[in-house]
Amino acid sequence: MRSLLTDSGCRLCPRNCGADREHGKTGFCKVPAELYAARAALHFWEEPCISGERGSGTVFFSGCTLRCVYCQNASIARADAGRRITWERLTEIFLELQEQGAHNINLVTPTHYAPWISKALQRAVDQGLKLPVVYNCGGYEGEESLRWMEGLVDIYLTDFKYIDSALAARYSQAPDYPEEAKKALDRMFQQVGTPVFDGEGMMQKGIIVRHLLLPGALKNAKAVVKYVYETYGDEVYLSLMNQYTPLEGANLPESLNRKVTKREYERLVDYALDLGVTNAFIQEGDTAKESFIPAFEGTGL
Repeated sequence: MRSLLTDSGCRLCPRNCGADREHGKTGFCKVPAELYAARAALHFWEEPCISGERGSGTVFFSGCTLRCVYCQNASIARADAGRRITWERLTEIFLELQEQGAHNINLVTPTHYAPWISKALQRAVDQGLKLPVVYNCGGYEGEESLRWMEGLVDIYLTDFKYIDSALAARYSQAPDYPEEAKKALDRMFQQVGTPVFDGEGMMQKGIIVRHLLLPGALKNAKAVVKYVYETYGDEVYLSLMNQYTPLEGANLPESLNRKVTKREYERLVDYALDLGVTNAFIQEGDTAKESFIPAFEGTGL
């Protein structure tokens, strides 16, 4: 594969580590300049306007630019799971998911593969891909990675994990996360603008900002909601999640060794409503008992 990275190495994420991935070196994301994925299949656990009735055509990529201590997909985030595929094969996967009836193409943790995903998407469009493309990310996105996606991504499904830089450092090894997430969200909005839905209520264009409420982090959550709503109003959807579950065997700080209480989540939802938020998804019931984690055994690759 010809060079798709800068002469100074990889600069796709805000860490700007400069790893020479094209000669087999790995940076913080733990993968070289080849595509690694763990699963490609219809997925039904996204927001209703993404999953719909037929499912979202989801590709789970290996490696990650964050290192969240509570990560639910740790095996692929650490690149312990996944197999190498070519960008040409990725093109075929996109078209196969379209044939299976997917509502959209959903790219999970794509940041560190942006140049190769861009090539695959362009080829897929030339070969008949007509579905909206969802960029499903952790919110810690570099200017370069988002530039590769311009004109190809229709929907940004992005986390906004922290406004508190101390929490970002402690839980994700990214003290600069708040400022980088703000910059990334602004770039996303410049690219796709206000939300558009089809007649079935499926999102065709726009942004959904996810926030996973962490135990004891209600103040941070409220600050995230306040920032997003006061900056973008109803032009960006919020998705407030209560599903945090401490993983067995994980080496978690004491503060994360419990689930979020019903009262904590209710206070966050009430706060959002008091601010005037109307475009939002909320979770009802005890979703922490449900499994949102598929098997990463190479399905569809």
